[in-house]
Amino acid sequence: MVIVDTSVWIDIVNGVRNPHTDWYLLHSPLQRLGLTDLILTEVLQGTSNTAEFDRIHHLLNNFVIFHPEDSSLALQAARNYQLLRGRGITIRKTIDCLIATFCIESGHALLHRDRDFDYFEQYLGLKTIKP
Repeated sequence: MVIVDTSVWIDIVNGVRNPHTDWYLLHSPLQRLGLTDLILTEVLQGTSNTAEFDRIHHLLNNFVIFHPEDSSLALQAARNYQLLRGRGITIRKTIDCLIATFCIESGHALLHRDRDFDYFEQYLGLKTIKP
């Protein structure tokens, strides 16, 4: 399974062409894709009106949406944040820590356009898609 991050969904819904959206267009019929409830929230928060909200919500509901339900993900995300801070790296958003940790713990790859995830790949074993 490949989790598609907010950074890529925003480009997809806005019709932006780049290697990441091209990968999505090529692989979406062939590859199982998903997102987390936090990614769903971030993408929908960026909509400007009800019609756009409903259109994008309908699109994203075609994919598996994961809803981590216990505190173990939050605890491990905090540990991962501390491990990276110990290396002098500050991750800019808590949500990115949760998304990366979810992918690491679940064994899912991540399709993203956010440099903070590169540190999770380099130091903590996050699998990513390199278009």
